[in-house]
Order: sequence, then structure tokens, then C-alpha cells
Amino acid sequence: MQLKVWEDVNESDLPSVVEQLKSSINKPCAIILSGPVGAGKTTLTKEFITEDDGVCSPTYSIINESGSYAHADFYRLESPEEVVHLELSLYLEDKDYFLIEWGREFVKEIQRNIDHDWSLYELDISINPKKSENETTSSRRLVLSEIK
Repeated sequence: MQLKVWEDVNESDLPSVVEQLKSSINKPCAIILSGPVGAGKTTLTKEFITEDDGVCSPTYSIINESGSYAHADFYRLESPEEVVHLELSLYLEDKDYFLIEWGREFVKEIQRNIDHDWSLYELDISINPKKSENETTSSRRLVLSEIK
């Protein structure tokens, strides 16, 4: 179920977008961040997890924790069974938010491995076409959906 759409988001808009995003979701929750390479999943996560200036994509450790947040990058996972072996519940104890990059193909396993009181969302990030040849970066379109 689609909850909210942001049509023309630039990096400077992220503080406001994150504030709106947090007010649109129930916590505790997992948010699957979807979109092509370079869409801004890690950049959005850096703004979302304001407690830690050192947020980076956890490509090698797969899951990083910071305060009430956990951040995962499932890009290197090759099979759904690998989600089970991560023992997500160990990372999510006392967390409010779990942001997961590249998690779309593992939705069923994520649902099975988070507590039933957790909400699950997807934030799809797409790159808008440049408005003119002079633009150096493109804005983004973000669509927040709840996954049941």
C-alpha cells in the first residue's frame, strides 16, 4: 500500500524528507531501500541516522548498528537462506529502525525474521531525468509503501 510520494527530491531536501518519512511510519520498523546503484540509498541513510556521522554502506560487515538504528546492505547476499543465518533478531533488540539496502528480493525472509510487532516498509528511490543539459545532478523520486 503506497503511503507517500516525494516527486522532486535533491540532497538539500533530505532533512525535511527524513522528518516527513519518520512521521509517516510506525516504529519499530524495517525499511527496505530500493533503487539502482547511485540512487542515494546510503546518502538517505546518513541523513536518517543522525546519531552517527560515520555512516557508510555496510557492504563488508553486512549489518552495522548505531544507537536505535541498524543498517544492512544485502547486496552481496546470494540466497534467501543467508538472511536466516544473519540472526536479525540479535541486531534488532532495542532498535527502532532497521534500514536495509538491496532487500527487496528477501522480503519474505525479512518478514519471517523480525518480530511480529515490527512494521515493514519499502522506500523506492528512482533517479529523475535531468531537466536541462546544464544540470549536474538529477533529483530523485521517492515512494514509501507499506508491505503487509
